[in-house]
Amino acid sequence: MRLPCKYDIKIKLYWKNYIYQSSFAAVSVFIIFLILTIEHAVVVASIGSTAFIVFSMPNSITATPKRVIGGHMIGFLSGSLIGITAHGPAFYLALVYAIAVGVTLLGMVVADMEHPPAAGTALGIAMTGYSREAAMAIMTSVVILALIHKLARPYIKDLV
Repeated sequence: MRLPCKYDIKIKLYWKNYIYQSSFAAVSVFIIFLILTIEHAVVVASIGSTAFIVFSMPNSITATPKRVIGGHMIGFLSGSLIGITAHGPAFYLALVYAIAVGVTLLGMVVADMEHPPAAGTALGIAMTGYSREAAMAIMTSVVILALIHKLARPYIKDLV
């Protein structure tokens, strides 16, 4: 039995957007990998998710620069502070990592800076620990993504 292959019919109208918006995302993640080491792969994954939101759903409220930058800042701070206590048996580590995500969610909602991938930043930093390189890379990455979003906004469309 063959499953029908379904594609987004908007691709016929906006195929150029599909190509260059996907290229923006790929180039952004490439640059981030040049800055971060593989040690911070979990954090890079959350930035990759941010790139997806910014370039495939630019009109989404979670793609706004305020939420992209603010959400990742809250995630980084929560992950760094809570991650300090991440020593011990697996059950305790799982609890610490879960708390980092929960505190990040609470912080983003209270501050009105909801950006789902920032929970991944909190988890990644809680797991790998604070480092100045990670802090600089995350903040540089999200500022670059937010800036590209702001500048490209008139030329990019929602692809989702």
